[in-house]
Amino acid sequence: MEVIKISPRGYCYGVVDALKIVRQAAKDAALPRPIYVIGQIIHNRHAIEELSGMGVITLDGPDRLTILEQVKEGTVIFTAHGVSPLVKQRAQERGLHCIDATCPDVTVTHDLVRDLVAKGYYIFYIGKKGHPEPEGVMGEVPGHASLIETEADVDAVTLTPEQEKKLAVSTQTTLSWWDTQRVVQYIKQRYPQTEIFVDICRATQTRQEAVAEQAQGADLTIVVGDPRSNNTNRLVQVSEELAGVPAVRIEDLSQLKEEWLKGKKRVAVTAGASTPSQLTRAVIRFLEDYQPGA
Repeated sequence: MEVIKISPRGYCYGVVDALKIVRQAAKDAALPRPIYVIGQIIHNRHAIEELSGMGVITLDGPDRLTILEQVKEGTVIFTAHGVSPLVKQRAQERGLHCIDATCPDVTVTHDLVRDLVAKGYYIFYIGKKGHPEPEGVMGEVPGHASLIETEADVDAVTLTPEQEKKLAVSTQTTLSWWDTQRVVQYIKQRYPQTEIFVDICRATQTRQEAVAEQAQGADLTIVVGDPRSNNTNRLVQVSEELAGVPAVRIEDLSQLKEEWLKGKKRVAVTAGASTPSQLTRAVIRFLEDYQPGA
């Protein structure tokens, strides 16, 4: 079987930095205990299990403020997805030691929407509902932004004449570049005066472009990553819609079904930006050694 090892794939620098921050915190005896991560530091179960083994407690819940309410003392780490100013304020009010592991690309978006609103803009923020990144960004400018996932969401927004004068678009960093452009164009058609700021991070974009180009001609694309990872799920979509190749997402080798490989001669492999490289390497090794019926 021919294995197409799509590159780039796997960890981006924001994920690497976030994990480094948590590992250093776990080793720092001077930090107040317990050490909690408010939400999943990155969307990958295996990475979280590793940190748990180091004594770091991952808390989860419907939103960051609700999660924070579980913490009475110690240290809290804010994840790579970022949090709203209200979450940071509440943590400080409770006397918690705070460590911020927000991805620098996400911080850029926080700064952008805050600056735009200060200049009088209303924001169409394109993002995934229920994802922690939009929660944090929109928390910067409550009442001055609408979360947009589809064209229908644009139609559902009611703007005042004053708001219509100054409109801007900002985006979640881990979206599909192509889906985002479709929504952006719809907004521009309806509100031609809108200023556009597409904040999809370079790492996300290059991984999507790599799949669109390198998976072509494969019989199947295997995407290694966590089901909660938005950028991982987008890679599946890119393979199917842009490369024209069926795709499956697995967390690790244990989820790979040999029936998927039946009749396949060329299989492409990639991984989400929050997927540990050893998980992807294990899948590649299996495929390279795979012999049907062996």
